[in-house]
Amino acid sequence: MKHDPARAIFEMKQFGEFGDVNPSVTDSATYTFLQAKTMSDTFHGEAEGCFLYSRHWNPSNKYLADTLAAMEGTEEAWVTASGMAAITSAILQLCSAGDHIVSSMTTYGGTFAFMQNYLPKFNISTSFVDITDLDAVRKAITPDTKIIYTESMTNPMLQISDIPALAAIANEHNVVLMVDNTFTPMIIQPAALGAHVVVYSMTKFINGKNDCVAGAICGSQQFIASLIDVNNGTAMLLGPALDPLRSSGILKNMHTLHIRMQQHSKNAMYLALKMKEAGLKISYPGLPEHKGYETLKKLMNPDFGFGGMLSIDLGTSERASRFMEMMEMNDVGYLAVSLGYFKTLFSNSGKSTSSEVPEDVQHDMGLSEGLVRFSVGLDHDIEHTWKNIQKCLKMME
Repeated sequence: MKHDPARAIFEMKQFGEFGDVNPSVTDSATYTFLQAKTMSDTFHGEAEGCFLYSRHWNPSNKYLADTLAAMEGTEEAWVTASGMAAITSAILQLCSAGDHIVSSMTTYGGTFAFMQNYLPKFNISTSFVDITDLDAVRKAITPDTKIIYTESMTNPMLQISDIPALAAIANEHNVVLMVDNTFTPMIIQPAALGAHVVVYSMTKFINGKNDCVAGAICGSQQFIASLIDVNNGTAMLLGPALDPLRSSGILKNMHTLHIRMQQHSKNAMYLALKMKEAGLKISYPGLPEHKGYETLKKLMNPDFGFGGMLSIDLGTSERASRFMEMMEMNDVGYLAVSLGYFKTLFSNSGKSTSSEVPEDVQHDMGLSEGLVRFSVGLDHDIEHTWKNIQKCLKMME
């Protein structure tokens, strides 16, 4: 039977210690032991169900991690203080000096900067390729390669990664396929498609409120245990722990994620079709002419649609800026970075979330300086939103 991420969340039996329907929020940095041996065993990872110190584990974070693992269909998960903390911790756990990564050229600017500018300090190199060109991926692999890294739906070009094909290449070369699924929770389930490690910025769709920054790493029990090992676990030793109060809030928001993803997708499809009719240069993976349409159809859970992300190309950054300012003034949404919010957010990717990517690389990936990325919100009257966008387009003429 196909894994249903929404049902997996709803089947979690998580109660507070007094029968609370919501688990109680941990308010402790450290935890007591009734026997000294149990503390010693916990330090060595040999005590089940014990909490040592909140940087390592705490009940609130464990509740959230267990729910994420259930949603993803992985053995375990671990939560972090940001999406970048999840990405960097997972990569550093897998790579040592002299190792190599093959990454999608089209990826979040912070991830690109980490690989291109930061990892060389540790003699870890990265080859950036068109992730949809499987031959290019194969050719980029060397004997030192440890990771193939991609995003299910890439930022900001909205390319669709063929996860099963990439997993086959990874397995053939005994490397780890790591997939950032931030844009497509529930829509795509990378672990079920062969990915070995799945990372998230929970700041975005999973939490959905833009009121906190958080991340997650989902994978095998062995990998998560290695991450939080007290002696050499990257996540344990670098300390990117998520605050338990934030964990509690995200956990409650996860129970509406399936409904929100359906509405984000419904609204984005409506706007994409209207923008196409209006003659705009539109990119949306739910349109048949999108290069990744057939791949996404093959990978996706159709219950949740094609996602809430789309983009249009206005040619120049000046036109993009003017258009975004007009949309904000006409109540379309907010000129802001990030995504997955209940209001529509839009930004000029080349000048914002991809600004860490050098201009020549932006050109190589096909990123126009006039590209406006939309994270379509949960508008009840999306037809009214389109009318406001139309008003802005007429003002641009």
